[in-house]
Amino acid sequence: MFLSASLLTPLLALLITGSPVEVRNSPIILPHTRRLDLSNGTIDLVQHEKSRVTAFRDYNTHGRRAERIPMRLADLNRYTVALDVGSPPTTYNLVVDTGSAVTWIGGRTPYDETGANTGQFVKENYGGGWFPATSFSGTIFIDTVTLGGELTIPDYELAVASRTRNFRYDGILGIGPRDLTVDTLRDKPGTYPTFTECLVNARAIGHNLVGIIFQPITGDPDTDVGELTFGEIDHTKCTDDIVYTPITDDPYSSRFWGIKQSITYGDTEILDEFSGITDTGSRYISLASDAYGRYKAATGATFDQPTGLLRITTDQYNDLRELKFHINNHIFGLIPNAQIWPRSLNQRLDGGEEDGIYLIIDSLDTETGAGCDFVLGYTFMQRFYTVLDGDNHRVGFAPTSFTPATTN
Repeated sequence: MFLSASLLTPLLALLITGSPVEVRNSPIILPHTRRLDLSNGTIDLVQHEKSRVTAFRDYNTHGRRAERIPMRLADLNRYTVALDVGSPPTTYNLVVDTGSAVTWIGGRTPYDETGANTGQFVKENYGGGWFPATSFSGTIFIDTVTLGGELTIPDYELAVASRTRNFRYDGILGIGPRDLTVDTLRDKPGTYPTFTECLVNARAIGHNLVGIIFQPITGDPDTDVGELTFGEIDHTKCTDDIVYTPITDDPYSSRFWGIKQSITYGDTEILDEFSGITDTGSRYISLASDAYGRYKAATGATFDQPTGLLRITTDQYNDLRELKFHINNHIFGLIPNAQIWPRSLNQRLDGGEEDGIYLIIDSLDTETGAGCDFVLGYTFMQRFYTVLDGDNHRVGFAPTSFTPATTN
């Protein structure tokens, strides 16, 4: 999640306005895989995670179809999706971020200015987020956006970066709630429609809803994939019913896809019912420091200084219990294998050892009651289908075929 200095919002780029499009009945599939860009060697994932979590603290139907967009994993940190803009089209690989609600392009791949310049200035400071002092500024253009090579939507209001700082991707696809767009346009105070809402307004989809599924990562670009489904739920990805829970009323977490839950490890209470966030832009499952301490004690793990993660022995792994997330009177359990970092990728961690066993539970470095007492990153979402339902202000989860996977 990119977190804005004003309200944790990354930027607006592909807003759908103007001419409606013909609604087809067959879904459009866009490739979405997770590619490991590790040309620079190891990656300090914990430092990236700490920066992002800290930024959370600083952050003061007409359609008939669904859009299915494949995702790609880049540098172990974030998933990206490919969107074509303009004619002739330029492809932009945008970071998928549920922790922000503005979509923008031009961070790395330049924009050819195939659209009309509106002169509307847009700027955002992310106050930490994934990188220190990340920011963007640019202008709104009206241009054509093509999804999946088939569905073309003309007259998008497109935010194009003219300047970025500490950002090495093409842009962001922000699919967070609308509140995260507040005051990002200089001449238009307040909020404005999100990417998903604009799809609904253009009659491209029928509901303000996004379904998300990831596969557990292995380092293989052919299998490190995920998929976004706009407008509908892909029930074929679920192995049981979807359980919904309302957006929390906590003043911090409610601005995001925030929910309430409690957590137990076996029969040991780890976290009483508190509020937190579901976030595709985070890797680990981060807990308030006191809850993290209880999990550390229950597993017998030790803090591994080189990686910044908890480490356990083979015997301790064999004794691991299920980590249970209690959400709206239902239990979503992580089996022992789902609680560890993929061992095939150990040496891609900064300081990781080939035979090490590292846990994916991290600390928020704040006590419970701070307003955001957990962050469910993509290592959680790899095991459960996730629904972000803007129409009904709720989040849903369901088990998938990856819930019991032992690929780690």
